[in-house]
Amino acid sequence: MSKIKNNLYFKIGGIVLIALLLLIPTGMIKSIIYEREQTQRVAIEEVSEKWGGEQTLQGPVLTIPYTRYAKEIDKASGKETLVQITERLHILPSKLNVQASVKPDRRHRGVYEIVVYNSTLHVSGEFNKLDFKDSESKGHTFKFNEASLNAGIDDLRGIEKQINLNWDGTNMPFNPGVSNKDIFYSGINSQVKISPADDHIYRFSFDIELKGSQQLYFTPVGKETDIVLNSDWQTPKFDGAFLPDQHKTDKTGFKAHWNVLNLNRNYPQTWTGSSYRLKDSSFGVDLKLPVDNYQKAHRSIHYALLFIGLTFLVFFFIEIFQSSGIHPIQYILVGIALVVFYTLLLSISEHIRFNYAFILSALATVALISMYVRAILGSLKMSLFIAGLLSMLYIFIFVIIQLEDLALLIGSIGVFIILGLVMYFSRKIDWYGISQNKDAA
Repeated sequence: MSKIKNNLYFKIGGIVLIALLLLIPTGMIKSIIYEREQTQRVAIEEVSEKWGGEQTLQGPVLTIPYTRYAKEIDKASGKETLVQITERLHILPSKLNVQASVKPDRRHRGVYEIVVYNSTLHVSGEFNKLDFKDSESKGHTFKFNEASLNAGIDDLRGIEKQINLNWDGTNMPFNPGVSNKDIFYSGINSQVKISPADDHIYRFSFDIELKGSQQLYFTPVGKETDIVLNSDWQTPKFDGAFLPDQHKTDKTGFKAHWNVLNLNRNYPQTWTGSSYRLKDSSFGVDLKLPVDNYQKAHRSIHYALLFIGLTFLVFFFIEIFQSSGIHPIQYILVGIALVVFYTLLLSISEHIRFNYAFILSALATVALISMYVRAILGSLKMSLFIAGLLSMLYIFIFVIIQLEDLALLIGSIGVFIILGLVMYFSRKIDWYGISQNKDAA
């Protein structure tokens, strides 16, 4: 039994086994992080349901119904008859301008923080002279008295006030819903006056006060679309089909400008029916919070095995160089303390900023393990050495999780340096000699 206990390879195998077994509670903590993330999403959805969800302004689009005749063959008799079919012509504006101002706010549901906003949108533009001669020559009969202007809005609960349309100098209210489901499933519409004899440009404008959560997008329906968006939010994420041509972000907020041409998107200025999806070309800004505590906790726990492995390796070297005996139970207790760090980090970060939570959790873990080492080895020097080593490791991980883009590079370099140090300090160890001495003992 004594030979087994002192056998070098048995010792190494036991340490490796303990380290691998500690991955089980580590995996359980990962599941807890995922569960808390899901709970956060539910909280966001609950707030969004009452306030207003992610918003995308689509359009406006001018829709004119028309009738045409098509030949139809009766299957029973084989006779050919003419059938009247009603379809809709959709026309996009030649120019679209949007001036948007967004005022974000933070709401809390329990320990979770959600970003909502109030926005003010001034939408204006024009339709070029409409030419229906080609269509009328094909037998199309347009119902100009049923023409409507439709604008898609994802969540109508976000509309704050009545929206009035200024169409060619005439004011008229928007109605709830859309006049058809060819393009939008949710939105507003207004009947407009169209005359085929008119030889001028139709100009329009309207203002919207719109509430939403986290995201505000637009669709470039104009032949030339010009959108200016400003806010006092300091951490915007510009996303979607197009990035802004110009943007400025500082401590006072951000201002972004998009200019999109019809050549940049994959649908024409006019079409019939439901041939195209405008939302695929949407773009705008996400007002989501910077990398939150759950994402950072996920990233930090990826290094759990590195922490456990390096700490156990140092303990093993202490056994070799100091001729001290460390029991497997003591390895297990130290490993559990390293794992409990992540539960501390997760729970504390739900109440204070992640960086502060990380520092508090790391200090508590370093203090616990260093005092335990002081007790089992009876050496203040070794206790301070372990405290310094763990502190350096936690600082290393802290730096990595702050650097999103450079995390892989810095992490790889750091691991390479650690491996080099381990190889350097173990270069003169006579492993065969140690093994024989242990066996002889």
